[in-house]
Amino acid sequence: MRHLNSVSGLPRADIDEIFRRSSVLKAGVARGERPPLLARRVLTQVFEKPSLRTRVSFEAAMMQLGGSSLFLNSSEAGFGGREAVQDVARVLGSYSDAIVLRTFSQKLIDEFIKHSGTSIINGLSDDRHPCQALTDLFTMQEVFGDLTGKKFVFVGDGNNVATSIASACAVMGVAMTICAPPDYRLPEGFLRDLKKRIPSTVIEQSSDFASSLADASIVYTDVWTSMGQEAEANHRRVVFQPFQVNEALMKLAPPTARFMHCLPAKRGQEVTDGVVDGPQSIVFQQAENRMHLAKGLLTWVLDVPVD
Repeated sequence: MRHLNSVSGLPRADIDEIFRRSSVLKAGVARGERPPLLARRVLTQVFEKPSLRTRVSFEAAMMQLGGSSLFLNSSEAGFGGREAVQDVARVLGSYSDAIVLRTFSQKLIDEFIKHSGTSIINGLSDDRHPCQALTDLFTMQEVFGDLTGKKFVFVGDGNNVATSIASACAVMGVAMTICAPPDYRLPEGFLRDLKKRIPSTVIEQSSDFASSLADASIVYTDVWTSMGQEAEANHRRVVFQPFQVNEALMKLAPPTARFMHCLPAKRGQEVTDGVVDGPQSIVFQQAENRMHLAKGLLTWVLDVPVD
């Protein structure tokens, strides 16, 4: 049985296979083909956090592949004390071929993997966002082809998105630089563990935009205040203001560099309209690819062939 809990837990060959499936299925959509590869399969999604792209991308993916999708918020699922997590996991697992969880606690996802008896996909936790990171590297590969020698620069908070992208870059052999205030960089413990698992990891942390962006292939940012951090919003706006991705900052990168954002974007805060809507932006190609990646991932976890 296959799960997606973290990117660093996947061998390079598995990521390549997920990308291959996603690419094949995306090309099929462009030709008007939507093969019912997951006919009569059921996906259940349980979210503690609101979502646009994660929920809709998986629902659309499942429907286009001929399956069906159910959605529960955390209250409907019985989280918060109405039922023990392991009981909820066992019941939902008996109804579902796969479950996507979008939660605060990483422990809840780990418990579902232990008890549900079905494939679990981490749709986001406070620690990880593997679906986003896989989509980002899939999009990068789609744009640049061979990723050898490419560099990924993340500007902003070293949050769950940043850590998952760092893991994906390590597995895929892509050099990465985190441009962040010193107190908001990737945790040293995380980097030590990642380099121990993947010795070839190349990740630097810096506040020097000129040197970091000079050879960037991707310039990436995310919101300064993630869900659950609202009390810190005012302080974070002050701290991160120098790290806004604007037209002047993008000029430090090569003209061939592309801009990415996992969305939702706070336009005028971490990024300007001119960058999101500018000629170097691939933000909406990236967003669309959440659905195509979901297709490849679902067929992979359920071990359904894609030719």
